[in-house]
Amino acid sequence: MIRVAGEHGLLVETGSLTVSHRLDAVLRAARPAGVVEVVPGPETVLVVAPGADQGRLRSRLDELLGEALKSRAPGEALESREPGEASSGAEPEVVVIPVVYDGEDLDSVAELAGMSVDEVIARHAGRELVVGWLGFAPGFAYLTGLDPALHLPRLATPRTSVPAGSVAIAGPYSAIYPTASPGGWRLLGRTATRIWDVEADPPSLFRPGTRVRFGPA
Repeated sequence: MIRVAGEHGLLVETGSLTVSHRLDAVLRAARPAGVVEVVPGPETVLVVAPGADQGRLRSRLDELLGEALKSRAPGEALESREPGEASSGAEPEVVVIPVVYDGEDLDSVAELAGMSVDEVIARHAGRELVVGWLGFAPGFAYLTGLDPALHLPRLATPRTSVPAGSVAIAGPYSAIYPTASPGGWRLLGRTATRIWDVEADPPSLFRPGTRVRFGPA
């Protein structure tokens, strides 16, 4: 289904993160006339197109959604495959993030998860994660595929400031804070890797579908 979203947007309901990634890839590879922004989400893709022919764009999006629902988009590779799932083709490049595991919440995460600190680190660094979508702040990527043993709730009281580069977990996700900001995620460590740079092109190191692996620095 495609819904109107504000004055210039159309919200495509994809029904799954995998289809969102497929549609996002197609739209970025061959952007329809008038489209200035594509924002994928867990089960939607927002398409912003000021001044575009809404009827024509809606028809085109409907066609592309149909294609995304039944086939892998060009260039998609294995971006939306679940971590650990077997593949038959060439693996896409993985972004490796070195982490110093000395976060303020590392000990409490270990206690809540019922394991040692070393096991928390091994489980966090032992899985290949996938960028589901970006939100909350510029460059803030929600990484899916976190080990279920580390699925813990956010802090009851968020911190007023979390340093840029902080590596954290909350619920079923992991993330890296791209800039200093308030936040309630549980901090496992920090990385010197810059994931958001306004002078870079593109400014974000991550995009939906990027595969990520953490490793002890």
